[in-house]
Amino acid sequence: MKTITIQTEFIKLQDLLKYANLVASGGEAKERIQQGEVTVNGEVCTMRGKKIRPGDDVCFAGEHYAAAYAN
Repeated sequence: MKTITIQTEFIKLQDLLKYANLVASGGEAKERIQQGEVTVNGEVCTMRGKKIRPGDDVCFAGEHYAAAYAN
């Protein structure tokens, strides 16, 4: 599992994909999410504004990612 460090309380799912350089643009993030290519905590998530907090497991393209607060 790869860790994505965030500075805020949460990060929106589409922003996490962009911030982690998993997609080239916000438009691509929107398409991938709406096509059901992303899971959050084991369930397909089609809400691009889903709030991702530390402890959530995001899976995209076979890789798992987790948000974590900066120390």
